[in-house]
Amino acid sequence: MENKKFGDLSNRYAIVTGSASGIGLAIAHRLASLGANLILGDIRVEEVKKVAEEISKAYGVKAVGLFVNVADFESSKEFYQKGVTAIGVDYVDILVNNAGINRDALFTKMTYEQWDEVIKVDLYSVFNLSKQVVDGMIKRNYGRIINISSMSWLGNVGQANYAAAKAGVIGFTKTLAKELARYNITVNAVCPGFIDTPMTRAVPEKVRQMFISRIPMGRIGKPEDIANLIAFLASEEASYITGEVINVSGGLIM
Repeated sequence: MENKKFGDLSNRYAIVTGSASGIGLAIAHRLASLGANLILGDIRVEEVKKVAEEISKAYGVKAVGLFVNVADFESSKEFYQKGVTAIGVDYVDILVNNAGINRDALFTKMTYEQWDEVIKVDLYSVFNLSKQVVDGMIKRNYGRIINISSMSWLGNVGQANYAAAKAGVIGFTKTLAKELARYNITVNAVCPGFIDTPMTRAVPEKVRQMFISRIPMGRIGKPEDIANLIAFLASEEASYITGEVINVSGGLIM
């Protein structure tokens, strides 16, 4: 029997969206550190290309960074096709649907544009990218799909759009898990709590301190806290875990 290290992702091919910064960047580094080859996507194309170059040099894996507008189906399709061609395969083993935005406002002040943009980037994207990879995963009888939701799916003032999208991600995850389990494809959702990212750094300091005071572990989370769980769910060791919604919140949600 082949002697592989725990969590080894050597010879696996993974897509990570929203990987130019924040949680997506940490996920890309963690998967690469375990041997995964990467197709990285972001709307900030120059930044994600630089990330791919740095990762390839640092870990000795194949990595390509490409533009993708995850809210658009055709852009997602083109991204996938260019990605697998550039990396020299015709499939991926792992998909991490991480890309997301927020456009917070009380519902009475929320515009249609704010609603529409968040729903498309945070929810449509999960369909758009999953649709590209599922047929190949079924054909190979193997796959890992990991969707980033949020603790906000439970509802949060000023986030009707974001909460609706992230709740939709969970419903999508559980349904896809039931449909694809027979093909040895697992589908799980991860719900980050209050994590130190460019998005949360924009929150007023008073609000940040209020959130931290409610976290039993007494600290804001790190992107690596999310990346470590993603790496596990992407591995062989998580082969019997599917349809789950896992909070990473320092005890804020329990």
